[in-house]
Amino acid sequence: MSTMTTRHTGHSTRQKVGLVLAGLMSAANIPSALIPVPEGDPGPPIGVLVAGSVLGVVGLVAVIAAWRGNRVAARIAAGALIIVTLTGLPAFFVEGIPAPIRILVGVSVLWTVTAVYLMFSAPPRSTEFDGGEPR
Repeated sequence: MSTMTTRHTGHSTRQKVGLVLAGLMSAANIPSALIPVPEGDPGPPIGVLVAGSVLGVVGLVAVIAAWRGNRVAARIAAGALIIVTLTGLPAFFVEGIPAPIRILVGVSVLWTVTAVYLMFSAPPRSTEFDGGEPR
């Protein structure tokens, strides 16, 4: 006879959604160094792509650890997402960047803000009722 124990992490649904969004974005950044921008085309330099890949791995590992209840790992995952997103912001200020790339960067900014907000959102407060009057 064996006993199985489950560990409750205490994450709210919003926090879990934020972790999933962070994990998806981190995973999407991992192969960025394998797809360099062709010479002469607008895009990030190879150093930025390599940094994105490394931060993608760090973020994904941190998301997995955060899912298991490590609060420090959630901060590391958020930091990795924020840094990767910051590396894309020059697309808004450099001439000659095509509109689809700017839209993609804008979506990644919104994705990051949403993921970080949800990851650190407080669980909903419960309201106890006693005879019809809230406490």
